[in-house]
Amino acid sequence: MKVYVVDNGGQWTHREWRVLKYLGVDTEIIPNTTPWKQIDSEGLVLSGGAPRIGTESTKLGATSEYLANLNIPILAICVAHQFLAMNFNGEVGQAEIPEYGKVELEVDCDNELFQGLPKKFYVWESHNDEVKSVTKDFTVLAHSENCRIQAIKYMKKPFYGVQFHPEVEHTQYGYKIFKNFLALCRK
Repeated sequence: MKVYVVDNGGQWTHREWRVLKYLGVDTEIIPNTTPWKQIDSEGLVLSGGAPRIGTESTKLGATSEYLANLNIPILAICVAHQFLAMNFNGEVGQAEIPEYGKVELEVDCDNELFQGLPKKFYVWESHNDEVKSVTKDFTVLAHSENCRIQAIKYMKKPFYGVQFHPEVEHTQYGYKIFKNFLALCRK
């Protein structure tokens, strides 16, 4: 199985690639300007990055093309999570209380991404902006005390977004989240 990591300039893009390698996946990091027709993988991880989604979304390259044209599982992390929501008419804006460091996540509903995990666990955050609302085509999967939309699933395609960083050691069950994502890629 092959899963590409799309580089959106995030500080932990190589960590996402490394987690996939550790889990035995054929993976490589590709630029976010790679044309969607060149994506020949069973899944895609859209890395986080520094762009402010409201003013710098063009720095996410061909991400909107991936979302429009691909029908493979996609895991969108941090700014890519925000872009996923915004791309399908959700609202993204500055967080009232930006989150940095350890935050308790609460899972709101049973879902494939958090399958086998406790209802509450700690994750690692690094964001100024957040998803404020999503359309009826999304299910909100998790929240935290200061962020109502920590994780989402797009119901029309196998797309998932997480505001937090599952690839870092500080996130509990991060590897399990990646394993659950890879199980979706194998279907």
